[in-house]
Amino acid sequence: MRTFGHIKGVEPGEWFANRKELAKAGVHSPLQAGISGSQNEGADSIVLSGGYEDDEDLGDVIVYTGAGGQDADKRIQVAHQELTRTNLALAKSKLLRLPVRVIRGHEHKHELSPQKGYVYAGLYEVEDYWSEIGKSGYVVWRYRLVALDALSGTGENDKGAGEGKVDRRPSLINRLVRNSSLAQKVKDIYNYECQVCGVAIKTSAGLYAEAAHIKPLGQPHNGPDTLDNLLCLCPNHHVMFDNGALSLNEDLSLMGEPGKLRVSTRHLICIDYVNYHREHYSKA
Repeated sequence: MRTFGHIKGVEPGEWFANRKELAKAGVHSPLQAGISGSQNEGADSIVLSGGYEDDEDLGDVIVYTGAGGQDADKRIQVAHQELTRTNLALAKSKLLRLPVRVIRGHEHKHELSPQKGYVYAGLYEVEDYWSEIGKSGYVVWRYRLVALDALSGTGENDKGAGEGKVDRRPSLINRLVRNSSLAQKVKDIYNYECQVCGVAIKTSAGLYAEAAHIKPLGQPHNGPDTLDNLLCLCPNHHVMFDNGALSLNEDLSLMGEPGKLRVSTRHLICIDYVNYHREHYSKA
């Protein structure tokens, strides 16, 4: 049975000599694959092993590259990746908000990695996923994972060889602070009516809608928190938009549903952000 979250008795910073020990402890079951999971259940763990050139490790934020399309010997992409199998499992973890165990291996060149073996880094949340052209010119799927734990292993210890107890140090996650007045403004422009379906949700506390960024704010997208990068959407269409089931053409016609985006004369939308979303998130 797949376990999501911490494994009982295993703390962040714990060191393992090899993949067999990781599997025996239940931290990461596959002996070779970097992603443990199924497309129906979600992903429960990943290993950072230096296997993909597009990976980015910022410590508390990791931009992880999906599986597939790689020349195993040269460790470069030679074909496009697809959103299937374990790649889809990581996307499912985002939808279900399932925690993912992250392990750093000695081949992953980073200050938090051990000199030998593997270190359990703790729990991360899949905050976003998208497709883009990787360094080798092929489509890769990328996942932004953000640490849920307050501590991360340093990969250093008194033996100096990556063996035994790994030290731990405090870590600080910088959260983006969104401009609530802009979110309120886009809702007011549309009277809380979704720009896709026109529905304004009535609650006991009043009308409800959500402000959705077209080009995401977080790294590596770095979209702006501006009115021309915002949409007023109902929760259903917000989820569809963020997860690639809904996007926009350059003329603001809908992709994934019939019709065209409703746009007020008081709301200028930047087409560059629309194109970015379509190129990185559209599954159509």
